[in-house]
Amino acid sequence: MNTPPPPHASARLLRLAALASAVCLLVSGCSVLGSAGDGSDADPVGGSGSGMKVALVTHGGKGDAFWDLVRRGAEAAAAKDGIDLTYAGDADPAAQADLVRDAVRDKVDGIAVTLAKPAAMRGPVAQAKAAGIPVVGLNSGIDAWRPAGLLEYFGQDESVAGRAVGDKLDDLRAKHALCVVHERGNVALEARCAGVRKAFRGDTDNLYVDGSDMNAVTATIASRLRQDSSIDEVVTLGAQYGLSAVKAVRQAGSRAEVATFDLDKDVVKAVRSGQVRFAVDQQPYLQGYLAVDALWLYRTNGNVSGGGVSPVLTGPAFVTRSNVSAVARFAAAGTR
Repeated sequence: MNTPPPPHASARLLRLAALASAVCLLVSGCSVLGSAGDGSDADPVGGSGSGMKVALVTHGGKGDAFWDLVRRGAEAAAAKDGIDLTYAGDADPAAQADLVRDAVRDKVDGIAVTLAKPAAMRGPVAQAKAAGIPVVGLNSGIDAWRPAGLLEYFGQDESVAGRAVGDKLDDLRAKHALCVVHERGNVALEARCAGVRKAFRGDTDNLYVDGSDMNAVTATIASRLRQDSSIDEVVTLGAQYGLSAVKAVRQAGSRAEVATFDLDKDVVKAVRSGQVRFAVDQQPYLQGYLAVDALWLYRTNGNVSGGGVSPVLTGPAFVTRSNVSAVARFAAAGTR
C-alpha cells in the first residue's frame, strides 16, 4: 500500500507537473508564420513539430487577394498541426506544373493543388502518386479531382453555385446578365457562367477580359454597357472584379446592378452600401485550412474526408445587405 505524500509535497509535485506541461507545449507548439505574399516563388510558412512537410501549389497570380485568404487558412492549419508548409503559386499552368514537380523532388509528405487547368496537372500529380506522396485538391477542379487520382477535394461546386446565382437573378427580376470571365480557359470560371446561363430565364452573355489589368477590366465592361443598354445585371467571378464593375457602371452611366462571386472586406462595404447586390462566398480561408489539415489527418490517422468519393463543399453562401453584418468582422480580420 502506497503512503500518500504530505500536503506540502503534493503541492510541490503539482507545480512541477504544471511547469513540465508548459515547457512541453512551448516546445511542440511553437511555429513561425510567413507573411501572406503573392509571388510565384516558393515560400516556407507554417511551423515545425510533426516533422511533416506539405506543399500548397495554386494557380493564384500576383496581387490577387483571394489567394492570400487561401494561404492564411493553410497557415493556420499548419501551425496547429506542426507542419512545415511551403506555399507557391503561378497563374501559368506549365509553371504551376513545374512547382508541383519541385515539391515531388523535395520529397514532401503531402501536396495540396488547384486544378484550374486539369490537363496541365495530370503529369505532375501522377509523379507525386508514383513517389507515394498523397495529393488533395482545392478550389478548382471539382470534376477532375477523382479522375486525376486525388485523395480528397475541398471547394465549391461551381455549376451548382452558378445555377444558384441564376435563380437569384430571376428572383430579383433581372432580364439580361453579363457574365465577366477574367481568365479564359479556367474550368471553374467557365462553369460558373454556364450555371448562370442554365438557370437564369433571361439572357446571359459572356464577356472575356484580361484579369491581370484592372483598368482594362473596368474599361471593357464600361464599353460593353454603353453598347447594350438592355444589360441590367453584371456578374463578375472575383471580388476585385466586382468592384471594377461598380466603377464601369458609373463610367458608362448604366443602370445595371452588380453581383459577384467571392468576398473580401471591400466587397463587404460595397454590399452594405448597395453598390453590389450580393456576393457568393466560397470561403477560401476554409479551403486552404481543410486541404492542409486533411493531409495531416491522412498521415496521422488514415482519415479521408468524403470517403474519397465525394467533395467537401465550402460554398456557395449568399452575402446580401440583410446578412452582411454577420460576416463583416471576419472579412475585416482577413479570414472571409
